[in-house]
Amino acid sequence: MPADIDIAQAATMRHITEIAAGLGIPDEFVEPYGRYKAKISLEYLDSLPVNPEAKLILVTAISPTPAGEGKTTTSVGLGDGLQAIGKRAMICLREPSLGPVFGMKGGAAGGGYAQIVPMEDINLHFTGDFNAIALAHNLLAALIDNHIHHGNELDIDVRRVAWKRVIDMNDRALRDITVALGGPNNGFPRSDGFDIVVSSEIMAIFCLASSLADLRRRIGNIVIGYNRAKEPILASQLNAPGAMTVLLKDAFQPNLVQTLESTPAFVHGGPFANIAHGCNSVVATTAALKLADYVVTEAGFGADLGAEKFVDIKCRKSGLRPSAAVIVATVRAIKYHGGADMQTITAENLPALEAGLVNLQRHINNVKSVYGIPCVVSINQFDADTEAEIALLSSRVAEMGTEVVLASHWANGGKGAAELAKVVVDLCERQSTIGFVYEDSATLWEKVTAIATRIYGAVEVTADPKVKTQITALQEAGYGHFPVCVAKTQYSFSTDPSLRGAPSAHQLNVREVRLSAGAEFVVMVCGDVMTMPGLPKVPSSERIDLVDGKIVGLF
Repeated sequence: MPADIDIAQAATMRHITEIAAGLGIPDEFVEPYGRYKAKISLEYLDSLPVNPEAKLILVTAISPTPAGEGKTTTSVGLGDGLQAIGKRAMICLREPSLGPVFGMKGGAAGGGYAQIVPMEDINLHFTGDFNAIALAHNLLAALIDNHIHHGNELDIDVRRVAWKRVIDMNDRALRDITVALGGPNNGFPRSDGFDIVVSSEIMAIFCLASSLADLRRRIGNIVIGYNRAKEPILASQLNAPGAMTVLLKDAFQPNLVQTLESTPAFVHGGPFANIAHGCNSVVATTAALKLADYVVTEAGFGADLGAEKFVDIKCRKSGLRPSAAVIVATVRAIKYHGGADMQTITAENLPALEAGLVNLQRHINNVKSVYGIPCVVSINQFDADTEAEIALLSSRVAEMGTEVVLASHWANGGKGAAELAKVVVDLCERQSTIGFVYEDSATLWEKVTAIATRIYGAVEVTADPKVKTQITALQEAGYGHFPVCVAKTQYSFSTDPSLRGAPSAHQLNVREVRLSAGAEFVVMVCGDVMTMPGLPKVPSSERIDLVDGKIVGLF
């Protein structure tokens, strides 16, 4: 079978105005970025009536493995599958970050014959949204140092500046730096550092804001640091929100693209789920629910990270409610969780499959029993999967009270996900009430403890006295009603990425706490997770090139 990029480059795409017209969007509200991607007017989207019959479908997954699961591929395939069975469907995904594109993960536009296109554009600069977010973030950073340089009227304590700079690239050398060296004209030297753009609070605000006015309000509430009296300094006190909103106003309009089968897709916003809240923008999701009857969206990584944050942060704050969920897995990924070696992952191994099912079972229990969302397990099928493995998997999942569907959308596009689409449509008709992991009224410590014990299987949460003091201070300062956003490894329910399956009775150690007052959540950084990733020994960038005018090796 051809490589993903070859399939994408061979595709015959429709002009983006045709895709918009199919959604009923008049041409004057479509701002094309070339022939195959466009921004859609916020004014137009806001004017649309609510579609009370629209169904939101969440695609999540088991804990990620090197063997791969195919969550984005399933999201795209399901959207095409819904169209194939005659439903008016739309897809809402996040924009890929250049960090993993050039790092270890590669692109994030689906795969095989279940892709969104133009794949190269989406995986690279796209419509410039990430650049706008980085510029807005770094403008605030520059305003902070400029204010200190010109007299520091707000008495900002340079030891307590909490606002780092950002870049959309994995660069470990920038994690901790010193700025303003070289003399008085360059400002006051202080410790600083860079995060990756997708972990920026501006990215979180961008994806959670309901309007430009809400975006501006949230930016003004950002706490950039503290003065010498340990009082918070807000971005609004630096007169930053206006200019930052101007930088973001065009980016804030959702991006419209299409799948290989011409299913419309909004691709907008891109926070990571291991270090941020991991969902596409509220604006795009809300708009899609006005334009289609079935909207497929995904939350990053496994159901313990992305799905939990989708429910406890995005749904809690926006009022969005999913009607059904799809948990994506592969036979080989489940075997990996059961202890199988990657070198022999394609060989039949029933004991490893049996052992690895504990990971899938915990995710099912979380989605059904804690989040309260009806779900189906979608198995991305590979040629190496044996009949015995499929039979064992199907019987065990049935014992868990959940239906399992074999899907071949990677090889067969929408028709390969048609059966999955039918099951999802049936699930959407069931009555369900979303369940949050914790209540708003719980304390910050109670919230992170609920996530750790109810979702991760941990026995307790730990933190050193300094971190506990910070959490208590945030609680007393009036931020206790905020949701908690846990930043931890995506590879395990624990903070140890080497612990496969479903580890229990472990501890969740909170290493650091960060206030995101504009995004309106508190980040609890756990274990060794970094908000500025590094590149692997052999980064994906080494495979990417331009040959005879064509991009090769992208994915």
